[in-house]
Amino acid sequence: MIYITKPIINQIYKKIKKYNTIVIARHISPDPDAIASQIALRDSIRESFPGKKVLAVGIGVAKFKAYGTLDKQDYENIKDALLIVLDVPNMARVDGIDNLKYKEILRIDHHPTMDIQANIDWCDIDCSSTCQMVSELIMDTKLVLNKKIANNLFLGLVSDSDRFLLKNTTAHTFEITARLIRESEIDFPSLYDILYIRPLNEIKFMAYIINNLIVEDNAFAYIKITEDVLKEYSVDTATVTNMINSFNFVEDYYVWCFIVNDKRNDIIKVSIRSRGPVINEIANKYNGGGHKLASGCRIKEEEDVNKLLEELKEAAIKYKESKEA
Repeated sequence: MIYITKPIINQIYKKIKKYNTIVIARHISPDPDAIASQIALRDSIRESFPGKKVLAVGIGVAKFKAYGTLDKQDYENIKDALLIVLDVPNMARVDGIDNLKYKEILRIDHHPTMDIQANIDWCDIDCSSTCQMVSELIMDTKLVLNKKIANNLFLGLVSDSDRFLLKNTTAHTFEITARLIRESEIDFPSLYDILYIRPLNEIKFMAYIINNLIVEDNAFAYIKITEDVLKEYSVDTATVTNMINSFNFVEDYYVWCFIVNDKRNDIIKVSIRSRGPVINEIANKYNGGGHKLASGCRIKEEEDVNKLLEELKEAAIKYKESKEA
């Protein structure tokens, strides 16, 4: 099979070659796709250009330590860097770039573009994941691909496509995944343990969600999770976010969301999923965004959470009625 390199991939590669200092960032509260694409791209550029200073920045998450470590955010001696932002459409959600003096921005993302004014913006909303895009960038240029890099890319790709179950999985997704496996010879079955083996306390926490999920009008479901519940089950807010896709195939609702109080950051985090209704337009109103069927918000006031729930419920009911008509 002949693979045709996109012109924008060549532009990105040339930009990476041009800069001696590169800072790679992703969104706050990262998921596997964000952290895996970030570390994989950093490691690939370092292997390809040993003389460059390449940093992957942001707050680390203990749950994702298998992907690799991040770099210290020491920007005192950094000027005129290339900033690469991955898996994030808006500047307010880019983690770890405060006080960074950068010259240009390069963005690679599968979320709809919002307010990031990138010099090069590779946005593909039909793509399964940012890891799929970074895989394509590496394999279609002279960037290095080794097993460690490929492991991370595979993990992020599988996670964000929910094991290739979501609608943004295409024939091209499988083509890129097959190339990744073939060209790196990774032992991909063993990698699933990193994504899916979890401690018993998390399984018990999932049971708590199942038993306390509120379903309304056979269309909309939600749960509010307090700090006390997190402590009781010894889980964190990232655990809540990472569990929401486990509730995809329930016939009693079309939209569902998990609300959790993040006391450390003084916000209320809302993860939203849908099996039909468009939800990112609603999430955009509440300091959030994302995909049409997978979005999230970071909200300050409980009153706004309740307004969000009402809008989501209304959208779910309208969708249900259209299906029944």
